[in-house]
Amino acid sequence: MDNVLGRCSSTVVLPMAQDAATRMVNGELAFGAALQEGFSVNWLPGTGWCSNCVSSGGRCGFNSSAPRAHTCFCPNGTFIDSCYPTARSGTGKPSERWKSIIGICAGAASFITGCLFITLWYHSHEKEVIDAKRVEAIIKKHGSLALRSYTYSDVKKITKSFREKLGQGGYGTVFKGKLLDGHLVAVKVLSESKGDGEDFINEVATIGQTSHVNVVTLRGFCVQGLKRALIYDFMPNGSLEKYIFSESTTATTTETSLSWEKLYEIATGIARGLEYLHRGCNARIVHFDIKPHNILLDQDLCPKISDFGMAKLCPRKGSIVSVEGMRGTIGYIAPEVFSRAFGTVSSKSDVYSYGMVLLEMFGGKRKKSSRLDSASDTYFPNWIYQHIDQSESLMAYGVTNESEEIVRKMMIVGFWCIQTMPEDRPSMSRVVDMLEGSIQALSIPPKPCLSSPFDLIAGSCATSSVYIE
Repeated sequence: MDNVLGRCSSTVVLPMAQDAATRMVNGELAFGAALQEGFSVNWLPGTGWCSNCVSSGGRCGFNSSAPRAHTCFCPNGTFIDSCYPTARSGTGKPSERWKSIIGICAGAASFITGCLFITLWYHSHEKEVIDAKRVEAIIKKHGSLALRSYTYSDVKKITKSFREKLGQGGYGTVFKGKLLDGHLVAVKVLSESKGDGEDFINEVATIGQTSHVNVVTLRGFCVQGLKRALIYDFMPNGSLEKYIFSESTTATTTETSLSWEKLYEIATGIARGLEYLHRGCNARIVHFDIKPHNILLDQDLCPKISDFGMAKLCPRKGSIVSVEGMRGTIGYIAPEVFSRAFGTVSSKSDVYSYGMVLLEMFGGKRKKSSRLDSASDTYFPNWIYQHIDQSESLMAYGVTNESEEIVRKMMIVGFWCIQTMPEDRPSMSRVVDMLEGSIQALSIPPKPCLSSPFDLIAGSCATSSVYIE
């Protein structure tokens, strides 16, 4: 005993079960037997590290070799405080649970991104389908000819990725192309449409239902998102502009010069095309932008009226439609389009523009804006009018004796067409009769109020109505 306690005064306290101690005091149990009964230990974890360990999926314990005695035993290893991602093991590697959480978050993000992409694509595709169906519905409504709808990918193939450009303007760009059957076409790719693309739909709806030798043929169209294109027959000789504005006025036909006889044939063809638009097709059409640039010439120099972006459809049983704002090109716009004080906007507005084209065929030079001032001697129709009723020869202006009659006829008809008031102008049917008839049957028209078109512009143009006879 001394070897164990050291000295007799030492005291040793031994834990004993309460029940065993009671029985020992009562003499029911010896001291040694009471010790062998053992004792119970109850331990409750606190609200600190152990509760964190348990809540994170671990079990509390102790590790005497660790810097801190308590240890959290987790499924993927031992940690100090808990099994959370912020805890680190002795190796310093992140927990597998954190890796799982990162993977789940990444997958969820990818799924959401994919859903958004699919949603945006669907709405974009749906809009393209709606736009295409809308155009097709309008074409069908007006009883137009069957037109083929092309995709933008088709347009790129037809034009060989827009390799050869034919021209460019505010409307967009024109490219040369070839269909699968070898047919040459001109593809007009419009600039991104404003609003709902009314000009594009308007052009498809109007020209799509026409069929006339003097109106350009529309082969098809493309509507895909904001991309829009029109596919026409290719006109190898370009527009009338480069011929009548040529410096040469000889009677021989060259690359940029036409004989008076050929100009007369072209003038008559344009008149027939306008007569058809005003009275011959299913829905009467007012073009509103007749000018040399919009008269195309095929391989035989047959004229074709083109560019119907400003045109207006008029049902046969209802001849009045609303026209808001000014339509056309300065120098060719009728006075009533500038101001209703000159009368009602009607098909006679096209007649005025046609008359200006006739006079320019004789004028033979482009009207520069710097020359269109209020002085009557600088406005070219005044100069032309002086030669209508004079007997002097026109040979000084490149007119042969054989051509003088048709030239004077074109001048007279031109001045009838540009009369100031619409009611004083002939219809296009009458214009065709005048051109094909004898010059002796034509009277000299009154001199119209000839002034620069800039003198007619007074403020903004009010909404007016279109009336077709």
